[in-house]
Amino acid sequence: MAHNAALSALADVLGDALSRSKSDLDLHGRSESHFPLTLPDAVAYPASTDQVAAILRICAEHRCPVTAWGTGTSLEGQSQAVEGGVVVDFSAMNQVLEINQADMDVRVQPGLTREALNQELRATGLFFPVDPGANAALGGMASTRASGTTALRYGTMRDHVLGLEVVLADGRVIRTGTRARKSAAGYDLTALFVGAEGTLGLITELTLRLHGQPEAISAAVCAFARIDDAVQTVIETIQMGIPMARMEFIDAASVRAVNAYAQMALPELPHLLVEFHGSDSAVAEQAESFGALVADHGGMGFEWAARAEDRAALWHMRHNAYYAILAARPGCRSIVTDVCVPISRLAEAVEATIADLAAHGVNGPILGHVGDGNFHAILMFDPSDADERDQALAAAARMVDRALEMGGTATGEHGIGIGKRGYMQREHGEAWQVMGALKATLDPLGILNPGKLVPPAG
Repeated sequence: MAHNAALSALADVLGDALSRSKSDLDLHGRSESHFPLTLPDAVAYPASTDQVAAILRICAEHRCPVTAWGTGTSLEGQSQAVEGGVVVDFSAMNQVLEINQADMDVRVQPGLTREALNQELRATGLFFPVDPGANAALGGMASTRASGTTALRYGTMRDHVLGLEVVLADGRVIRTGTRARKSAAGYDLTALFVGAEGTLGLITELTLRLHGQPEAISAAVCAFARIDDAVQTVIETIQMGIPMARMEFIDAASVRAVNAYAQMALPELPHLLVEFHGSDSAVAEQAESFGALVADHGGMGFEWAARAEDRAALWHMRHNAYYAILAARPGCRSIVTDVCVPISRLAEAVEATIADLAAHGVNGPILGHVGDGNFHAILMFDPSDADERDQALAAAARMVDRALEMGGTATGEHGIGIGKRGYMQREHGEAWQVMGALKATLDPLGILNPGKLVPPAG
């Protein structure tokens, strides 16, 4: 087996925390999306930064690839060991290390999930708002610069990571950032590692910005006869400066799948799902302003969900839309892709995508965080039908082409990994080569998550 010398040395250091069992290798070779099973040679379960540093020193000595793993929910193959080697699973490093209530920040280990963090914060009056849907690990969320349903109001992981502890490819441990809310002290290394997808170092600790729990929360759902009406409502809401906390779109195909999956009875029409945070009076004012826009654009069935359990059911439905769509066509797989465009081009981008999918016979329900111009398509295909898979991949490529032509990006939140690496040159031009140069400086042997994000070495 490849990398035997590295694995032997790692076993001496980690003991039972290094696994080569078939079940572990299978689990860590899977993808949430359409990528095939890709087995690592071993899975390491470090319990400390010192152990992570030891892993990287050994792997650097033997030129053994290293891939970080949080919960494995990334959608572009970021956590798959495409060149074998060791997957470093951070599930044992899952503690809240320090809550600084007065300063509204928290220090955590990378394997802690966002839901577990908010559970720990319940009694403090604070919460961590970034919500990608999956109960992802915070280290993975930082590594993919995750966002999600609440990015419209609170921002993405980029806005919430104050500092990091990172182990570099040669085993050195560095700290970036401070607990201060701003700094002019040198390069912003924190921002460099946020979104680097584990290609520059392994995150072993995060200092995160928190927010006060809002006094009042209210959510609503409404239907529209046409997609354009729903999207125009979104655009005008943003342009008027109504401070929405969440603004989600699901098309008629998604609603149909959700109704069957969750035994709901929503009209099979495009829907907006929205949420307001603030004081009682502010939430009421925001809701009134938004309701007027909905009426102007022919929205119907406007229903409020002020009770916590009703709101939870609403967002549970949205977060499970992906699984509902998969269940609508048993045995199929999906290319889960996303793009992001300037808000003024959103309606055009969504309508062009829907027309393109219809013209090419691709089954692809559309949903997403339209409040910030980001939408997703779940492109279904039969894995035994190569032509159907190729059609879905081609449809995904055309989505990216349109987004880039409109001044947007190949991905608003899913990241690059394997799946979107081919678009990086077009989006970034010579800047992509600069990313490669940074990678070569920090990881000259190319052992950290090889085959992802940056240009091929050499």
